Amino acid sequence: MKKANKILEVKDLSVSFNTYGGTVEAVRGISFDLYEGETLAIVGESGSGKSVTIRAILGILARNAVIKGGKILYRGQDLTKLDEDEFHKIRGKLISLVFQDPLSALNPIMKIGKQITEALQLSLNLSKKEARDRAIDLMKAVAIPEPEKRFNQYPFQFSGGMRQRIVIAIALASEPEILICDEPTTALDVTVQAQILELIAEMKGRRNLSVIFITHDLGVVASVADRVSVMYAGKIVETGTVEEIFYEPKHPYTWALLSSMPDLETKETLFSIPGTPPNMLYPPAGDAFAERNQYALRADFQQHPPFFKVSDTHYAATWLLHPEAPQVEPPQALKERIDRMMRRRLGHE
Repeated sequence: MKKANKILEVKDLSVSFNTYGGTVEAVRGISFDLYEGETLAIVGESGSGKSVTIRAILGILARNAVIKGGKILYRGQDLTKLDEDEFHKIRGKLISLVFQDPLSALNPIMKIGKQITEALQLSLNLSKKEARDRAIDLMKAVAIPEPEKRFNQYPFQFSGGMRQRIVIAIALASEPEILICDEPTTALDVTVQAQILELIAEMKGRRNLSVIFITHDLGVVASVADRVSVMYAGKIVETGTVEEIFYEPKHPYTWALLSSMPDLETKETLFSIPGTPPNMLYPPAGDAFAERNQYALRADFQQHPPFFKVSDTHYAATWLLHPEAPQVEPPQALKERIDRMMRRRLGHE
C-alpha cells in the first residue's frame, strides 16, 4: 500500500507572547506531520498550546506573539516566511478553519446565503448566480433542510447545530486541501455533537480533505481521528495512531486524560486531574506534568524527557520509558475502562 504524501510539516515550532508580566512560552518546540486524506487530532487541556499552534499555521497570531523558531511547511512552502498578501492566497482558500463558536463566526445581521456566497465569490471568482447555486448545493451537502428557504434567513433563525453546519459549509466553500476544526462541538449537546462529527468525517471522505481536529476531549477523538498528538504546557508529550493512544498509552498525562473521560454507563466518580498547569511565564526545567504526576521520577523535575520510540508510529516523552526506569503500567481499572469505552464507541458492543 502506497504511503500518503505529507501535506503539512510543523518542525520545531516555538511561539511566545510578550506581555507586561514577561514572556509567555506558549508553544515550545513542537513537531508533527499531516498526511493527505488523514485526520490528526491534537488533544490537551485549555492553555496547552493547541489553538496557538493552529493560529500560527493560519498566520493569525496576536500582535504580541512571536514565532521564536521552527518551520511550518505547506507542500514545502514555509508559511512562517510569508507576508500578509501571500498568506491571503492560502488562508481560507487552501487551508480553512471551522471555528468553535458559530455565533461569533457568523455575522448576526447578514443573511446566511450572503455569507456563503461572499466566501464563494472571494475564493472562486464566481458570478452572483453561480455563487447562489453553489451556496445552496453546499447547504444541501451539510444537510441543511429547505436550503432555498434557509438561504434568506439570519443566523438567529438557526439552531446551534445548524449554525455550525453553516460554518462548515463556509469553510468548505473554497474547496480547501486542509480543514482545521477548532473545538467544533464544544457548545453542542451530545446528539448534535455526534451529528457534526459524522458530517466532518463524511466531508473528509467525500472531498479527500486533510483534517486537523483540535479538542480538549479525548472522548470525541476515537470516532474521527487516524492519529493523535497529546499536548501539555506547550509541548507534544505523546503521539501515535488512535488505537495506540487509546489502547497502549504511555505518558501519565495521557492516562490522566483518558481517566477523565466520562463513562455514563457506570457509577464511577468522574476523575479530575489534580493540581493546575504550570505558569508558562516560568516554564519548568523538567517534565511540565511532573508536579501533577503521581508516577514522576526524580529526573522529571530536572530535565525534560526526549521522545522514546514505542513503535514506528508511536512516541512518548516520558522518563518511564527509559531502559533504567522502574516498570510502571497504567492502573488495571483504567485499562478495563478504556477497553469497555472503546468497544462501545467503535460499535463493537
